[in-house]
Amino acid sequence: MVVKISANVQSALADETLQGNLRRAFVDTLHSRNEAVSEVPNWEELRDYARDVKAHTLSRLPEYLQRLEEKVVEQGGKVIWAETGQEAVQFIVDLSHRRGIREVVKGKSMLSEEIHLNESLERAQIKPVETDLGEYVIQLAGEKPSHLVAPALHKSRKQITDLFVQELGMAPTGDVLEITATARKLLRRHFLTARMGITGVNFAVAETGTIVIVENEGNVGLSVAVPEIHIALMGIEKVIPRSRDLAVFLKLLIRSATGQKITSYVNCLSGPRRSDELDGPQEFYLILIDNGRTKILADDFMRESLSCIRCGACLNVCPVYQTIGGHAYGSTYQGPLGAMLTPLLTSVSEAPEHAFASSLCGACHEVCPLKIPIPQILLKLRERFQSERNQKATSFSLEKLVMQVWARVMCAPSLYARLGRWARIVNKVCGKRGMGRLPVPPFSRWMKHRDLPALPPQSFRELYSKEVS
Repeated sequence: MVVKISANVQSALADETLQGNLRRAFVDTLHSRNEAVSEVPNWEELRDYARDVKAHTLSRLPEYLQRLEEKVVEQGGKVIWAETGQEAVQFIVDLSHRRGIREVVKGKSMLSEEIHLNESLERAQIKPVETDLGEYVIQLAGEKPSHLVAPALHKSRKQITDLFVQELGMAPTGDVLEITATARKLLRRHFLTARMGITGVNFAVAETGTIVIVENEGNVGLSVAVPEIHIALMGIEKVIPRSRDLAVFLKLLIRSATGQKITSYVNCLSGPRRSDELDGPQEFYLILIDNGRTKILADDFMRESLSCIRCGACLNVCPVYQTIGGHAYGSTYQGPLGAMLTPLLTSVSEAPEHAFASSLCGACHEVCPLKIPIPQILLKLRERFQSERNQKATSFSLEKLVMQVWARVMCAPSLYARLGRWARIVNKVCGKRGMGRLPVPPFSRWMKHRDLPALPPQSFRELYSKEVS
């Protein structure tokens, strides 16, 4: 299914409530991130170190995944390999049906969104309950997350209050503590009754088989500790080699994502409950999901996109995302990450507009803790899209003709100068808006959204010739 962005953009721009919510959301977010980063004197060195570790890991990914599997199995867990998202979903559904499970609690996981887990569970008569507050709000609203880290970033306090009043019967209030207390009270019941917990994975340490999940609400800990079965969904790129690498990645992730020195909870999980432990799952399953990642891994240029640790920093600084929000992208991942990853996980023909949903200003690359060259990747994706488009074109293409003419003009200085003189004459006739007044579709469409400055009366060449003569 082809994902279209342009159809959603006008709606987002016309939504005054959304625009106000977005403006307010990024003021504190960007400040907190900058403050947190400024406290680390060797921040750039840490970025370089993490980038090198990721590059090394991706170059030997099968080896580290096998080592991870061995360690998980040693500790009593089970590893499931899923080539597609559907395979992962089917395993969860089948396991739930075999055990008679009709409800699962979920920690926030963008990978579960990527493989459309909730929809599949509901079709199988299994109720998924999101336990992250932001995800819980989104689930009640029947929406999708609009941000990697803050799923309900696009909603105001009033909108959330109205939603809780309508869906949960809460009394109207503007007190944030009362709102969160309402959600906590309801979610606690699900924690105590659900027999399966599903979470994502931030990092997996191959050396020890440890699964690491960061959070601020304690919901992941409860999703793991109380139900009898814990399933962790992990993209195959999330593995790191050694425990000593973890401290670096945590520092980069948390400060980039939330501007904290450390999150309230860092869950380090190693298999199911031991005999001397008071809580924890009786069974632990780690599902390693490919879902298009091996295809990216095989591409030497695009491989670096798999270094992403999902901090969301690139979304927070992106002028496009700040203007249209996350839902306009119409895909699981938003912002520069979504523009890069969506066509890579699918194809440029299935997501033709994503690579163009960027100003290429480079802000995403500047804040990326792994220094992923997102603008360069987007340019390469644009090139591939145009190449595919040209190969499929069988009829006359005005755009192709214009570019051929432009190339011819740029290679001929005398012709360039002559056309420049003609353009200035046309510009003078058209008045202040210059060629934007021409009733020719290319000019009229361009000028609808852009200002085209009037051309000067003389070119630089003409002025220079007068000066030296």
